[in-house]
Amino acid sequence: MRTRSRAALLAAVLVGAGLSASACSKLQMLKGQMAFKDANAAYQAQDYKKAIDKYQEALQHNPELSYAYFYLANSYDNMYKPARKGDPQNDANLQKAVDYYKKATETIQEPKLRKLSYEYLLASYGAEKLNDPSQAEPIVQKMIKMDPSDPANYFALSKIYEDAGNYEQAEAALMKARDARPKDPTVYMQLGAFYNRQGQFDKTMQALNERAAQDPKNPEGYYTIATYYWDKTFRDKSLKEPEKRDYISKGLEATDKAIQIKPDYLEAIVYKGLLLRLQATLEKDREKQLALLKEADMLRDKAKSLQKAKATGAGD
Repeated sequence: MRTRSRAALLAAVLVGAGLSASACSKLQMLKGQMAFKDANAAYQAQDYKKAIDKYQEALQHNPELSYAYFYLANSYDNMYKPARKGDPQNDANLQKAVDYYKKATETIQEPKLRKLSYEYLLASYGAEKLNDPSQAEPIVQKMIKMDPSDPANYFALSKIYEDAGNYEQAEAALMKARDARPKDPTVYMQLGAFYNRQGQFDKTMQALNERAAQDPKNPEGYYTIATYYWDKTFRDKSLKEPEKRDYISKGLEATDKAIQIKPDYLEAIVYKGLLLRLQATLEKDREKQLALLKEADMLRDKAKSLQKAKATGAGD
């Protein structure tokens, strides 16, 4: 989860949350406002038991304080400890968190906090908590309806399907993410990682190359391509020599692009040297083999110098 952005959002809402217009008396509204303020202070101090009492008091005085449902849920969520799973009181905290997250998704109108409520509700059904993918899927589907352009929702849906062994549906969800954000490099990273887990190397590289094409000024995309080609060539003993040569050539091309963009890209320099050493093992001509190894040694020394320079700079 995006912890920093969420923390900032929570702080902003706590500071700026206003009270909804309601039919309750001014006195009731004032009591609700005071309880809500006290609850926020306890929540920020991580005194979740007190926060729960105060949020409940605020809602008793003013049921239209929809923000309170999220913080009430999150207070129970923070009191739940995965290590104590099975303890009745501990498990009850998680169930109450789920119930209030659901209430928050139904009552909160502010888009960001409503989305956050869905995300925390989804996390509650994850492996570390309730571990119930059947409940998680409909939540993600609702999140997709709320914002069909957000690829993160499709990523979450794909993971649910993949964990359940529904690989076709998992791939289809990622394809929908691509259709929603065809220019987003992260979509192709997700596709590449999925295909790699399925052992589909050609599709993996197609996705990684597309990722680099969408962000051509980012050297990391080309570096990632090089690492995959090296790993495949080094570890897959079933590859024939022509395939190895082809993969090494493509890997070297990728490192050259990365280094061209960022000449001091330490990791790319290291992998270029590793690829050259692999190429040397396939070379029959002794002079060419020695030339490749010499170039690899030069890159190794350059990498060491860069590493030393960075370490010295960090120590200053």
